[in-house]
Amino acid sequence: MYASINPYSGAILKEFTPVTEQDLHKKIAASQEAFPQWRKIPLSGRLALIDRLGSALLAQKEELSRAMTAEMGKPISQARAEIEKCAWVCRYYVEQAAAHLSPRKVVTEASDSYVRYDPLGPLLAIMPWNYPFWQVFRFAVPALAAGNTVLLKHAPNVWICAGMIQELFDAAGFPPAAFQNLYIGEAQVPAVIASPHVKAVTLTGSTRAGKAVGALCGAHLKKMVMELGGSNALIVFPDADMDETLRVCMDARFQNTGQSCIAGKRLLLHSEIAEEFTSRLVTEVGNLRCGDPSDPQTYIGVLAREEIAENLERQMKESIEMGATLGCGGRRDGTFFQPAVLLGVTPQMPVFNEETFGPMLAVTPFDSEEAAVLLSNQSMYGLGASVFTKDSSRIQRMVPALEEGAVFVNSLVKSDPRLPFGGVGASGYGRELAAEGIREFTNVKTVYIH
Repeated sequence: MYASINPYSGAILKEFTPVTEQDLHKKIAASQEAFPQWRKIPLSGRLALIDRLGSALLAQKEELSRAMTAEMGKPISQARAEIEKCAWVCRYYVEQAAAHLSPRKVVTEASDSYVRYDPLGPLLAIMPWNYPFWQVFRFAVPALAAGNTVLLKHAPNVWICAGMIQELFDAAGFPPAAFQNLYIGEAQVPAVIASPHVKAVTLTGSTRAGKAVGALCGAHLKKMVMELGGSNALIVFPDADMDETLRVCMDARFQNTGQSCIAGKRLLLHSEIAEEFTSRLVTEVGNLRCGDPSDPQTYIGVLAREEIAENLERQMKESIEMGATLGCGGRRDGTFFQPAVLLGVTPQMPVFNEETFGPMLAVTPFDSEEAAVLLSNQSMYGLGASVFTKDSSRIQRMVPALEEGAVFVNSLVKSDPRLPFGGVGASGYGRELAAEGIREFTNVKTVYIH
């Protein structure tokens, strides 16, 4: 039995019983049976359903947003923005999928040679709770557009959202079993991966989960895409626009109450501006509006589960014992964690070398461009980094030197349907979104006609 619990009130919203092994295998078989018919539907027909899906998201935005806020504590204004972003990814692939999936001509000595992109079959998606709609839609929309069928294993604490996602696909007119939500726990995942019907797996989650699922996929020779943890650096040079940089850094760290893989978690400040910037930062963080996530004025809500807040508190306390100082915040009360800034952070401290999942920013000074690159790269993660500078030559030097899946200049790292998204190192491998994302779960097939 699993329970969906409101992290702000503590109220049990709904209890769920996982599907039986027998029903699970029936659902997997249904996904395989649906695949040949789904892939035969012309791309234009599949995209018409995705277009209807996007419209349904916007029509039900308020209901979906409030469910998200109740179930995982996302501030309501940010929940609404998440639903709008899901509709955007639908629009993007409606407009671009045909171009991304078109066969690519290759000139050889053959009379005709080209590369085509064919669907693989049923795909398993293991999705997290922190963006309960966006994480699903950014994978499922291109996967379905390409002709695959989808099995969703969502995080148990957002199973109300998972059920609503199923209803959206059903209402949009997708064939039965083209998209199926599986109410299954972690212990049932190996059976799904082992099924010969399941052709590939995508996971967004922790590095620990990535290692476990990756081992299973390796054992069964299943392709996998992983988007795992992150500890993005925000690198600020003296020539940056300080007002705009401060605003962006605040959003990068504290949106979604800091519960984001791509959040800017390590603030690297040039020593020339460190004191002034830190002073302004501490003031801004102290003024963040905290409270009931259902209040549109709230920017910082609660963390999704109490153990997340407890771990963040541990990381903070251990780092302080090692010499960091608390600039502001840091008080924990159940699932609430007061937004915090830690100063004088060094690479040996937990808030630097571990992923911090919550509203806490670690500040480390540097003296040179080379030192900034070294500090940024001194992490097992490699999801993204932000560089704040007006110096174009510095940008040209730093972009290739930073060992990241993405580098954003004078902006926070973000996912965008038009750009490939993913990391390196302990942040995973493979890409979602854009042309790369829709092709990840296709058979890149060479055709050579003599």
